[in-house]
Order: sequence, then C-alpha cells, then structure tokens
Amino acid sequence: MKHETTFYPDRILSYFRAEWLSLTFVTLSGLFYNVGLLASPWFEGRLAQCLADILGGSKTAGTMAMLVLAYLAVTLAVQAARFVKRFYVRRFANNINRRMKGILYANLVRASRASLEQEGAGELMTKAISDVDDCVEGMRKFTTEVFDTGVVMIGYAVMLLVYDWRLALLSLLFAPISYLCAAWMKKPVQRAGATYKKAASALSAATLDRAQNAVTYRIYGCEDDRAELYEDALKTYERTAVRSNVWQSALPPLYLAASGAGVLFILWFGAKNVLETGWSAWDVAAFTTFLSCFTKLTVKSSKVAKLFNSVQKAEVSWKRIMPLMKSPEPLRPLAIAEPNDVTLTDLSFAYGDEPIFSGLSLKAHPGDIIGVTGPVACGKSAFGRVFLCESSYGGSVRFGKRELSDLTSREIAEAIGYLGHDPELSTDTVLNNVLCGSEQDAMPYLTATALKDEVLSMEDGTETVVGNNGIRLSGGQAQRLALARTLAHPRPVMILDDPFSALDRKTEDTVFSNLRDYAKDKVVFLISHRLYHFPQMQKVIFMADGKTTVGTHDELMTAVPAYRRLYESQTGGEQHEEEK
Repeated sequence: MKHETTFYPDRILSYFRAEWLSLTFVTLSGLFYNVGLLASPWFEGRLAQCLADILGGSKTAGTMAMLVLAYLAVTLAVQAARFVKRFYVRRFANNINRRMKGILYANLVRASRASLEQEGAGELMTKAISDVDDCVEGMRKFTTEVFDTGVVMIGYAVMLLVYDWRLALLSLLFAPISYLCAAWMKKPVQRAGATYKKAASALSAATLDRAQNAVTYRIYGCEDDRAELYEDALKTYERTAVRSNVWQSALPPLYLAASGAGVLFILWFGAKNVLETGWSAWDVAAFTTFLSCFTKLTVKSSKVAKLFNSVQKAEVSWKRIMPLMKSPEPLRPLAIAEPNDVTLTDLSFAYGDEPIFSGLSLKAHPGDIIGVTGPVACGKSAFGRVFLCESSYGGSVRFGKRELSDLTSREIAEAIGYLGHDPELSTDTVLNNVLCGSEQDAMPYLTATALKDEVLSMEDGTETVVGNNGIRLSGGQAQRLALARTLAHPRPVMILDDPFSALDRKTEDTVFSNLRDYAKDKVVFLISHRLYHFPQMQKVIFMADGKTTVGTHDELMTAVPAYRRLYESQTGGEQHEEEK
C-alpha cells in the first residue's frame, strides 16, 4: 500500500479526503439529481390542474401530452444523474473498504503472535470483515443521504414556505420530534450493536472450533457436549441479533409516523386555502404540489432516521477496529544478515510470574547445530520463541555484537528463521507454500526434505493445493513442507521446533543429513524430543525443572542422568556414530 504522509488511518475524515475525486462526481451528479427531483411535485401539480382544466373545457389533451413529455424528459435526465451518483458512491465505498482492510491486514501481519492469540480468531474475523463492512456502509449511507436527503429536504422545505409559510411551519412541527427520538435512542442502539458484535465474534470462534476439531470430537464421543456449547453461542447470537435489528428496523416507521402527523394540518388548512377561506388562495395544482412536497419530505425525513441507525452501527464497529487502524511502517526489502555468532548469557524466561527456565549461557558459531531437549513442558518451545522477541526475556541474547531485543522487527526477520511446532501452511499450492512469493527453484528444498518424489507423484505435482493448513497432506508431509519453506528462505540463525516429530527414522536420517549440509554457515537450534542425532551436534541444551545444562552429547551422558535415561530409552543405549 502506498504510504501517504497526510493520511491518518485512525481518522474518518482522512478516508473522505483520500476519495475527493469520487466525492466530486458524487457532489455534482447528486446536486443535479436532487434539484431535478424538486420538479416532480411541480409537474404533479401542473398535471392535476391541467386535468381539471381539460374537464372544464379550457385545455386540450395536447397540452397534457406536452406536459407528460416534458415530465418524462426531466425524469430521464434526473435518473441519468442518479446512475452517475450511485456509480461513484459505490466506487467511493469500494475504495474505502479496500483501503481499510489493507491497513487492518498490514497491522495484523506486523502484530505479535501473542497479541493475535489473545485477540482470538473469531474476534479478528469479525473485525476484519463485518466491522469494516459496517463502517464502510455507514460512510456510504452518509455520503448518499447528504444529497438524497439533505439537499432535497431543504428544497422541499423552501417550496412549502413559498406556497404558505404558516401552514409549512405548522405541518413541519412534528419533524423535529423524530430527530429527538433518534438522538434519545442512540445509546440503546449502540449498546445493542456492541453486544451483537461480541456474540458474532463468539459464534465465529465456535464455528471455527467445530470445523477444525470435528474429527477429535467425533472420536471421543463429545459431539453432543460441543454441540450444546455451539447451540448456546448460536442462541446468544440470534437473541442479540434480534434485539439489534429491532432498534434498526422498528424505529424508522415510528419516525415516519411522527414526521407524517403534519398531513392532518395540510388536509384541514389546505382545503381552506383551496376554498379561499384560509391563509392563502390556492388552486388544485398548489394544493397537490404542497401535499406532494410534504409527503416526499416526510419520506426523506424517515431516511435520515435510518441514517442515524447506520451511523450509530458504524460508530460501534469503528471503536472496535480503531486500535488496529494505524499507519503501518513501510517495509523495506529484506537484507539478509551476514553469518555471526550467537551468544546467550544467563538467559531466562517467564510467563508473567511463572518462571520457565533460567541460567542458560552458551556461544554458538556459524555451522553449529545446537540440540535442545528435555521432558514435556520444560520450556523448549518457549526457548525458541525467545528469538522472536515477542515477549521480554531476562539475561542477554546477542547476534554478533547486538542485543536481539534492540533490533527492529524487520532486523529480527533478517537474522532469525523460525519454524514453529505446528506447521502453518496457507491454503495454496505446494509451490507457493515453499516459495512464498520468491522467484527461485523449489526443487532443491523439496529434495532436501525428502519430499520431491512424493510431490511429483501427486495429481497436480507442485501445483497441488494443500488445503486449509495442509489438511490434504499427511502430518509428516505438512511438517517437511514447512521445513522446505524455512530452508528456501535462509537466515543466519534458524530455530527449528520439533521438525522430525512426524517422520519415520529413515526419512529423519535423510533430512538431518541434508540439514547438516545446509547449515554449514548458519547457527541452528534444533528443538526436539527425538535424540537419535544429538551425538552429531556441536552442543546440547538439556532443560528440566526450570534449569538448563549445556554441553556436548558425551558430557551430558556422563553428567546428567536424566538426559542419559532419555537418550537410552530411545536408542537402546546404542551410540549414533557421527556421520562423516
């Protein structure tokens, strides 16, 4: 997205200013359209009077035909202006929708994993789709109603005042009541809208949960329990939706009724004017024109009430997404950092007040593969995420001479490659999952991960779509595809979190051998609970009970009984000879 120094994403007016060209066309065509609408009551009055004159014998049908043709010509011109206005209003709305979602997406991809997880998938989906759409719809209706309602209401009001200012003021007495009602109902409408949005987010989250974990629920026989929870979320959503729609759908007719109450005065005092016993002397044309103007003004007035509802709904959505509407920093092209040492000094990490590990110190050089292992829930994955700097850590992590936490997010991306415990694959082809937009040959990386032959045997080869998060692949295939993507985008420091957990021993041996060749100029931290290849690693970090021990495989076999037991339980005591 083009960076605009004068554009402020958290200010509504900036979006209107950015679309000044579309709004110019909307303004010109809207003025012509709505001024043209003012001719309708005049023509209706003239036609009524002409009909009366024809019946009285003072006019002919030809006069009526000329009036009708003129009315049709004006109507066609007015409708052409309406088409132009609506076209540019839609363009205005589409441009703003695209701009808002682009800004929202840009900020989401820059947000930390922790903040996204805290927000929740359902909430993010609602904000990214529903809330943005509601904001844009409110802005669209506001832009439309400024002309369709505001301009024409002023025109109708002026016409009423010209025909009979006393009757005009009397008949319009009830119109302000509808606006007072709309202002009074603002807070209830917003509260109902906010509750509805929360329920929609909860339902989205529940829907995603049922879709992603359907097999698990079926296997363990808890479909009924989960279905009950889903039904509760659905009932809450339906209840809040009905409540919100009541305010939005039921109130406009009340506004219309309140505004239209003035027609009683027109029928009474207007009749007196026709009979020349009232405040003015009217003919049938004047009475018809006045009544038509008032009726159209009342209808337009009710649309203003609808506009209030839309604006209030948009205001609720805007408050929800505004924290995410910030000017994203322009992303410069990645400049991959040069290989360098990684130095850990008294490194520690905690979730809040709960310590995970502490006292970790080591120095790794390019070409080193550092194994990280330990019992379940010892902090292995937490150690890997330290390098992403999404949470504060204790001690020091230095890449070369620079502290990792002092680097910008872009500089971290240039230095650190990260493969999480769970493969995160896009709903795209095998090829695009590996390359991620880069222009290179994917085959070397598919070969390195022992995936080439399996991919080529697929129906569409590298163009095979893997499905949502790799659902069409086996666990081992998804894992290796994510590893191939990591290898295709090299960084001087690579964090690999359990990349072999779903692989058989033979495939693991092949992939690890290729990984050693790949990592000759890189520092690799290989987090794993499988220790077959740990004897071939330069150093091993063993984590247990919040403490860390660093050494070679042989040193840990001698000094750390827990590590020796873990290794021997997997290998039967057989030492894995180092590959040459």
